[in-house]
Amino acid sequence: MTVALMWEARAAEGRGAELLAWARRQPLHPAPPRRETFRAPEDRVLVITWWDAPYAAALPELPEPPADLARRAVHRWRFETVDD
Repeated sequence: MTVALMWEARAAEGRGAELLAWARRQPLHPAPPRRETFRAPEDRVLVITWWDAPYAAALPELPEPPADLARRAVHRWRFETVDD
C-alpha cells in the first residue's frame, strides 16, 4: 500500500520564501521514496511524501516550523491509495 502524508503551512506575512527554504531543508529519516514540495499564493507551502507502508504505520513527518515563521499551526493529512 502507498500512504501519502501532506504537510501544509502558511508563512508569516512576507516570509513565504523563508518558509519554503526551511521546509526544503528539513530531513526525514528514513527518507521517503518520493517527496515533493509546492508553493501557492498567500505564502503557502505544501510538502507531500509517499511511503510504501500500511496506513497506520509510524512514519517520519516534518515538524512545526519556528513560531515566528508561520502564521498558524501546520495542517496535516494522511491518505492511502485506492484501487480503481
